[in-house]
Amino acid sequence: MLQLAIITLRDIDATVFRKITDTIVQLEITGILSMTPELKERINSLITQNKILIFMKGSKLMPMCGFSNNTVQIFNSLGVPFETVDVLEDNDIRQGIKEYSEWPTIPQVYINGEFIGGSDIMIELYQKGELQQMVEVALAS
Repeated sequence: MLQLAIITLRDIDATVFRKITDTIVQLEITGILSMTPELKERINSLITQNKILIFMKGSKLMPMCGFSNNTVQIFNSLGVPFETVDVLEDNDIRQGIKEYSEWPTIPQVYINGEFIGGSDIMIELYQKGELQQMVEVALAS
């Protein structure tokens, strides 16, 4: 059984701190510290209930970072309905969505239940005209 101890930073030196950090990272990689089945189901439910969903910082009415704002503006320019989840309101979602998608950054866009990418990928797909096609297919299904 895994036992965790709570200590303060002043109780450890830099070498010990690095060892603890490395251990936590290894536990995350091996899946020992991973999202709960309930959180995974919650994220999955959000994704499957919405044709177009953006996990972002802020809301579509008030994005709280430039990357989230870029993504919202792209979908606004397409004139399509989409929903957002503000990861700043729920740290479990904020961390869990990164594990769920195996993508380290926010925002994250899902179309028809499929992870598409973040802000840079949305810009690229939009400029190529591919995003419009993906959205049309998703909304028609």
